[in-house]
Amino acid sequence: MVSNQKLFTVGDFDFRLQHLLIIGVLALSVSISMLIRAAPASFGFELFEFDPFFNYRATDFILNNGTQEYFNWIDEKSWHPYGRNISETSQVTLHMTTAILYQLFGFGASLYNFTILFPLVIGSLTSIVVFAFVRVLGGTTSGLFAALIFSISMPIFSRGLIGWFKSEPLGLFFGFIAVYLFVSGIKNNKGKISIVKLIFAGCFLSLGLSAWGGILFFLVAIGLFIFSIPFIKNEKNFMIYAIPIFSFSFFIFSLLFERTSSFTLGYGGIAILMPTIFVVVSEIIKKVSNPSKHIRNCSIFLISIIASSIGIFSIGAVGLPTFRYLNAVNPFLTTQDPLTDSVAEHMTVQLSLSFTFLSIFMVFAVIGIWLLFSKKSSFLKNDMRSFALISSIIGIYISSAFVRLELFASYAIIILAGIGLSLLLKQVLQQNGKSIAKFTFVTVVLILFIVPVILPENRSWTSWAEFPPTILNGGSQYTEFSSNDWIEATNWLKENTPKDSIIASWWDYGYWITTLGDRTTLVDNSTLIDWQIKKVAFSLIAPPDQSWKILNSGYDVDVSDVLGDDLILSFGGSLSESENCQQVFKKEAYEFGLIENTCNPVAKGLDADYVLIYISGERFRYNENLMLHTLEGGGDESKKIWFARISNQQVSKFVQQDGITPTDYFMQNSTLGKLIPFSIVKFVEPNTGRAFDQYIPGSIPVYAKNIKYLDPENDPFYLVYASPSFYSEIPGPMSTVLIYKINPDYNP
Repeated sequence: MVSNQKLFTVGDFDFRLQHLLIIGVLALSVSISMLIRAAPASFGFELFEFDPFFNYRATDFILNNGTQEYFNWIDEKSWHPYGRNISETSQVTLHMTTAILYQLFGFGASLYNFTILFPLVIGSLTSIVVFAFVRVLGGTTSGLFAALIFSISMPIFSRGLIGWFKSEPLGLFFGFIAVYLFVSGIKNNKGKISIVKLIFAGCFLSLGLSAWGGILFFLVAIGLFIFSIPFIKNEKNFMIYAIPIFSFSFFIFSLLFERTSSFTLGYGGIAILMPTIFVVVSEIIKKVSNPSKHIRNCSIFLISIIASSIGIFSIGAVGLPTFRYLNAVNPFLTTQDPLTDSVAEHMTVQLSLSFTFLSIFMVFAVIGIWLLFSKKSSFLKNDMRSFALISSIIGIYISSAFVRLELFASYAIIILAGIGLSLLLKQVLQQNGKSIAKFTFVTVVLILFIVPVILPENRSWTSWAEFPPTILNGGSQYTEFSSNDWIEATNWLKENTPKDSIIASWWDYGYWITTLGDRTTLVDNSTLIDWQIKKVAFSLIAPPDQSWKILNSGYDVDVSDVLGDDLILSFGGSLSESENCQQVFKKEAYEFGLIENTCNPVAKGLDADYVLIYISGERFRYNENLMLHTLEGGGDESKKIWFARISNQQVSKFVQQDGITPTDYFMQNSTLGKLIPFSIVKFVEPNTGRAFDQYIPGSIPVYAKNIKYLDPENDPFYLVYASPSFYSEIPGPMSTVLIYKINPDYNP
């Protein structure tokens, strides 16, 4: 064949035309991935979302203070007054890897700009690793199709856009390297080469897990595959030491990181230890038992392993995973935790949304499953087919939990569609003398690749990358709007407030305030202390006098008379204190929550100096002298229902039956309602234009400016800063950051 034509030789390697084709397709995959992921840069060259700002700050700390200081770092600007043990509660591998690569490849660029580009480069290069991984499973053509699908897979690239300096890009990069090395090492017994691959597979799996907790998926897939090995693979002498080598490597490298060591010594270790024991014992059973009874004996032992694991977890010998991991196993758990349910990316996936994300590749994946079970894939090794099916099915199941995990459905599609398309292509090309059929097949496949990327207009896959970095639109629903309100507001905090100021805000904005504003916060996006978040939520919707006392009181001042016994208990607090209790300070930050022999922090004040809220809506001109507004644009005004649910309050007190429109009680009696510098002037029926003085179902509130707190002598809070959008008279989206000073001299 022409594709086998030799072009030149390097040493013992013959470089052929097919190798040039492979390089070309991989270069195309990387290029397409970069072009799509770079789309947000057209709005502004900024970090994306919220977590990247903390990751940037942590990486900067390493470069300025060194590794040793990083591992001893208790961040006093987070979770006041408790602080945060950074190395124990964050993605150490992401910070360390970026710091090392910046020193090697920074080339004089600022660290901020380097971290903006980091996910773009790492995410795009992952397509090459995907090629290598799927190539081992289904062949070179399967790998090339998989690389192309990866580059345009919306759930994957949307969580690895330029500026998305978060866990997923690096985690997936290490995760795919790990599974590639694992399946490559297991596929054939190549002696020392296989052993080295399995050792490094364990290493990269632990690195990936340290970079992103979602890599637990790869661990589950590998664990279930290991359970299947005695039933599908007969290389007894190889398996009996290969699997333990991989497991031992994973254990050893995981213990190097604080965050993964506790996981490995708990349920994560069980997930690998049990399959490893099963393989070793099963191979021994197969050696000493009658061949006709191998499957029966191994099945009996497997049942005993499963029963033992259930027993270990049921008696509490090993702790269960945290809620977010349990939620991935049982999607219905989401609604049991309002805090988890309030996060947009934790929304349960609907079938229509899945089709939007995966489109025609779902059909290719189904074809791939069918072909994997057919004789047409008989040339593939049983263990590789088993791994492809097991990991893909697990990926599809886990992705049903919430939107963020939809990328694991993409993982399944990448494998199954890649293999399915390659097997189809092989069948078509083997047809003698049917050039038209071959040309038609290639053309149709090419069109099907292109269509979801560009059509329908404004709803294609690439449109999911064409929106501004979150710092430019505040995370509001106005995805084509950008402004510098947040950048200017955090800069105002940095330049105009005392350095030791404590800022109360909803946790969404914690990392922005800490990183850009250089001020201490009560809560942030790490969501480490649930009761602190709940207390902040209550402070936002409680009556102003109650909120003032909670926010203004020091962290050693009892505010239980404001919170009440029921609320303290619902937040996880206690109603009594030990006589010898000690206040928790920053040096004890690693002991989050209620700790034995500590004063009851749930019932203490928050010790804040300022309250920051974010309001989003739309302006329109009513006449020459009056601008009117609609709110509910995705700021704090849209989160009142969550503040109520999270703080265990009656939701109907704060919102009308539509779940959006505020009640009179909210506007007149809640702290957030009073801090919002707008008042409702009319309720308008959109379809008819009729206006009403009271809410009727189907109407929307229209607001006019009305600053309620301005008096620094008599008000519990008074406005000291409003970002530029608040003063703008130009019709269109409004993105306003408001900062109130908590009046220490207020007398309720």
